[in-house]
Amino acid sequence: MTALVLALIAGGLVGLALGALGAGGSILTVPALIYLLGFSPAAAATGSLVIVIVTSVTALMAHARAGAVRWRAGLLFAAAGLLPAAVAGALAARLPEALLTLMFAALAALAAVRMLRRRTPQGTGTVSTGRAAAAGAGLGTVTGFLGVGGGFLAVPALVTVLAVPMSAAVGTSLLVIVANATVALAARAHAAVQLDWALIMPFLATAVLGAWDGRRLAAKVSPAALQRAFGAVLLTIAAAMAVTVAW
Repeated sequence: MTALVLALIAGGLVGLALGALGAGGSILTVPALIYLLGFSPAAAATGSLVIVIVTSVTALMAHARAGAVRWRAGLLFAAAGLLPAAVAGALAARLPEALLTLMFAALAALAAVRMLRRRTPQGTGTVSTGRAAAAGAGLGTVTGFLGVGGGFLAVPALVTVLAVPMSAAVGTSLLVIVANATVALAARAHAAVQLDWALIMPFLATAVLGAWDGRRLAAKVSPAALQRAFGAVLLTIAAAMAVTVAW
């Protein structure tokens, strides 16, 4: 019963993050599955992809209804990351779990630093195809290896590389997350990872509900305030994961 309650609460927080920020879903899901629900790092990465795909689709629909998705820019960005996501997803099963955990902790720390920065990225007004391909490929690689959608990297990249306005970057990042995470999950299909669906399904249910609430929250609360609060949580998670591996 305790695990079920934790799954419901964690799922709601993940949904809020994705709906409000277009980021943070999987970077919260992975440690929640590992430290709250007892999943192995490999199982947590795979389970995270399932949860993030469904939740991101829900949040994407909400943003699309508001006209806050740039479909062409998002698909261009996502296309560059599909092959790297597939390759990295296939290779991830071969890496030691401790290494994956440390890589994830480092990524969470990077995300926290970006979130804690007060500056809002500004579009360049021009689109560089080469930079877009490089950024998309890097994001796909991160998604494949660590089971994270990479929205915290996608949002600033969409703004600065593809000149997507900030008002549409959150919704567009969800499109990128869905594409990369789907490919990464398919690449992991051959791995013998057992998932506890009795915990994943309630986690997913509250995440989907939270995504709708997150979209409404984003319209009422300052994005800078949301980012700073989320960044502080991420920094704590990163430190805790690094300490756990060290001990």
